[in-house]
Amino acid sequence: MQIPSKLKPYYENIVFEQEDSKMIINLGPQHPSAHGNLRLILELDGEQVVKARPCIGYMHRGMEKMAENMIYQEFIPTTDRMDYIAASANNYAYCAAVEKLCGLEIPRRAAVIRMMLLELNRIASHLLWLATHALDIGAMSVFLYCFKDREYVLDLIEKYCGARLTHSSMRIGGVMLDLPEGFLAELLAFCENFPKSVKEYEDLLDDNRIWRLRTENVGVVSKDSALNWGCTGVMLRGSGIQYDIRKEEPYLLYNEIDFSVPYATQGDSYARYKVYMQEFRESLKILKQCVKLYKDTPPEILCNHPEYVSASKEQILTQNYSLMQHFVLITQGLKPPKGEVYVPTESPKGELGFFIHSDGNSRPYRLKARAPSFWHCAFFEEMLVGTYLADVIAIMGNVNLVLGEIDR
Repeated sequence: MQIPSKLKPYYENIVFEQEDSKMIINLGPQHPSAHGNLRLILELDGEQVVKARPCIGYMHRGMEKMAENMIYQEFIPTTDRMDYIAASANNYAYCAAVEKLCGLEIPRRAAVIRMMLLELNRIASHLLWLATHALDIGAMSVFLYCFKDREYVLDLIEKYCGARLTHSSMRIGGVMLDLPEGFLAELLAFCENFPKSVKEYEDLLDDNRIWRLRTENVGVVSKDSALNWGCTGVMLRGSGIQYDIRKEEPYLLYNEIDFSVPYATQGDSYARYKVYMQEFRESLKILKQCVKLYKDTPPEILCNHPEYVSASKEQILTQNYSLMQHFVLITQGLKPPKGEVYVPTESPKGELGFFIHSDGNSRPYRLKARAPSFWHCAFFEEMLVGTYLADVIAIMGNVNLVLGEIDR
């Protein structure tokens, strides 16, 4: 190709032809497997990936900087938009960090309600993962089965907080609402029926020849690689490391609950699928125990700490001092003591934590979110090398990324 001399400076860094047979392609930046806009620059030798470079930032909203310009309570609905498939998990991780910073201990009933929301959210997130992952590989029926059952979970969450996607279901110091009438009965009915659905998913996929060919020995992650790349959640447990923050650093009332941490040793996509299936069952065990705990708790759902937490609605409507305190908290914001805190939690995708540096004002001086999808996306640089182009799609779906929490 002949380039005019006056245009040569603009083209000097562009390679029009390669000496070898390799080809560079762009996968994305709008691929459905990634639940957002992820761009993968893949260098292929035939159909085999020899180099992979993930490019992110297409959904960047500057959430951490937004948090530094909002009062603490104001930022809660923004956390919904990180992993928008598991909004309550984000709500809890942020509220827990602020509560630790302020030295707040939430009432027991609020802790039980939070656990119910978190486990329902975990089931809803895993169902969406299984539905879309199966659809990427070609299993249409599983997609429909999962969305049918996910509706029941979303109905329960909607019954509690009025929202199905971005819940904003928690408050600093506890929760704003007690469980509505009939909620526990519907929850127990779901817990009784859902195991049949999990069995249906396994009947459709466990011994399905196409599913196994597309997932076994695909996307293999060794134990050392999982640790070196900062993997958490199922990405870590699928490689033989039985690590769950709910067990290792218990929060809420998880230390009073009997549940197991599923794990597998093969480290491939099929092993991670089996871990997800078992996590459905463990979440149901937790939910059933939460119902028993709830019945034995006193009715308080918010901390009695006027400096940081508004009084109940009844007190605000009947007591002048409570109304004044509420007005100050809403207009000026709570002012935690100076210090730094980091609180890790086990979200459906792995370790989700918030670091907050407080200088004593009503806005964080610095806020940083540690989102699991960010680390798993970086791992693509190593994980995809040596795989085939068709397997890249299966791996992207299996890793369970949400770009909302990567870009933030």
